[in-house]
Amino acid sequence: MKTKTTEINGMKIAYREFGKGDPIVFCNRFRGTLDTWDPLFIDEMSKKFKVVIFDYPQVGYSEGTFPNDVTGLSEVVVGLCKNLGFKNVALAGWSFGGFVAQTVALKNPGVVSKLILIGTNPPGENKIPLEPIFLEKALIPINSLEDEQVLFFEPDSEFSLAASKASHDRIYAKIDVSKIPSTQEEFNRYFVAGNEFKNDNRLRDMFFDTDIPIFILHGDHDVSFAVENWFAILRKLKFGQLIIYTKAGHAPQHQLPELTAKYISDFITLN
Repeated sequence: MKTKTTEINGMKIAYREFGKGDPIVFCNRFRGTLDTWDPLFIDEMSKKFKVVIFDYPQVGYSEGTFPNDVTGLSEVVVGLCKNLGFKNVALAGWSFGGFVAQTVALKNPGVVSKLILIGTNPPGENKIPLEPIFLEKALIPINSLEDEQVLFFEPDSEFSLAASKASHDRIYAKIDVSKIPSTQEEFNRYFVAGNEFKNDNRLRDMFFDTDIPIFILHGDHDVSFAVENWFAILRKLKFGQLIIYTKAGHAPQHQLPELTAKYISDFITLN
């Protein structure tokens, strides 16, 4: 699919569009680019929706400067939606992208109609920290399949390992690895931006007041963002749903792409 660009705050932001229908915009993970989404998951989603994926400033195919906080990244998303003519859009965020999506939804009333959060944490202080193995693997300049199995899947499950290999093969069939952030300087940009979100208990409180339907999808063993961190606030949400895949890790949508697309599609359509 052709990579397009749009200008937001003087920066060229790269994006791709798939399918037709009501739009859903996906915010990417730490180190993620346009190429690192599982194409089967995107294809399944595009059967019912216009799917938009994009690269953050100074990441992948985009130009500009990576903001110092998640609020700055959320402004890029709002600008992207405005430039594409989207109103009341379904917004999804995976991992670090969940920080961005939540900030967009909670700080910009009327922009987001449905919020989908995959393998991420709620804002503010959370009790369960990431596992040390995450940083050990996540900061390797070029991740191998074995690294990805630890980062995104469940190494103790034969099913998850098989799914990781299938997903890896789909992604790496056509990818520009040179576009993936690979230096400590690039990694630090995410850490600096993420600090605002992790310390924003005011944003956490806003969760309890929002009327936006929220769908949360998690693996039961996520080495970066433990699903248990959602339990403290789930019952306080006005409208929230949580689905947990057993024997799954940080990328449930890559382990079960067709099923995940169906869950998300049903959530958007029926709520």
